[in-house]
Amino acid sequence: MVAAAGDRIDADALLLLIGIDPAGPWDPKAMITAESYYAMLERMAEQIDVTDLPVRTGASMRLDEYGALGLAFKAATTLGASYARVERYARLWTSVVEYELRPSAGGTLFILHRAGARRLGLRLSNEATLASAVSIARQVSPVPVAPMTVLVRHAAPRRVTAHEAWFGCPVHFNAELDAILFSNETLARPNILGDEGISRYLVSHLDAELSRIPDAPEVVRRAKDAIAQALSEGTPKMAEIARSLGFSARSFHRRLSEHGMSYHALAEETRRDLAEGLLRDDRHTLAEIAFLTGFSEQSAFTRAFKRWMGTTPASYRKQRAGS
Repeated sequence: MVAAAGDRIDADALLLLIGIDPAGPWDPKAMITAESYYAMLERMAEQIDVTDLPVRTGASMRLDEYGALGLAFKAATTLGASYARVERYARLWTSVVEYELRPSAGGTLFILHRAGARRLGLRLSNEATLASAVSIARQVSPVPVAPMTVLVRHAAPRRVTAHEAWFGCPVHFNAELDAILFSNETLARPNILGDEGISRYLVSHLDAELSRIPDAPEVVRRAKDAIAQALSEGTPKMAEIARSLGFSARSFHRRLSEHGMSYHALAEETRRDLAEGLLRDDRHTLAEIAFLTGFSEQSAFTRAFKRWMGTTPASYRKQRAGS
């Protein structure tokens, strides 16, 4: 954001304000609090017109700045598999944002979940994140990527021409979600540098990094257990799981949001983790695993697993058997 603002602001002063040494070495693992970041953006808004700043910032983002996750995004075999990497491994670089892929009428939504009051700093950050999600997609796709629609929960800024020009599609503000709708054809396109072997290697590295993150809070662990037990009857509704844990649906949603999670993403994570575990056990057929993970058909399970892991359940099982 600071770099995209250019010389219209005192960059050094802003960075020092949030505890970053402008002359210090680049450290992508260095973290600042969300509150500090939002306050910095709001300070910038007092000095310059920030209407188009999130778009310029998102457009400037490069996959090389995301470390191993950026490499895994490049190496995934399709754009959909690339976004599945973001959905699964976002916790490696942020504790305040969660991403979700959700089937929708006409395509698939890539959803941004960020808890907190809709203050200006958060709104600017969300717009930049959505813009960067399209930027990195265009860096791996052999053809230009244009979403079908972009949804933004907050009210529109004073002008939206830069937003619509960058995304190449309608941008709807005051929406129910912060999300990008992609056609399934777009997500199914092969990536320029997609390589299943390299992708598996990078995913194993990311999984190791993920395992070093502290265990999930108790409410999340209990929810995952309850979801796993109910999956053979299909994916349970949030209200059912909340009731089994002794919460109202609203209270349960709030508790998950406090830990940067959504119920849909938690259910997907539970299905994926359960599927991986069951695939390591040869006693279960693929049809049985599809049933146990809440899918009505094996074909639907196969499509979901390929989106999660970039490979089919059969290939995953074969690779594990040979490792």
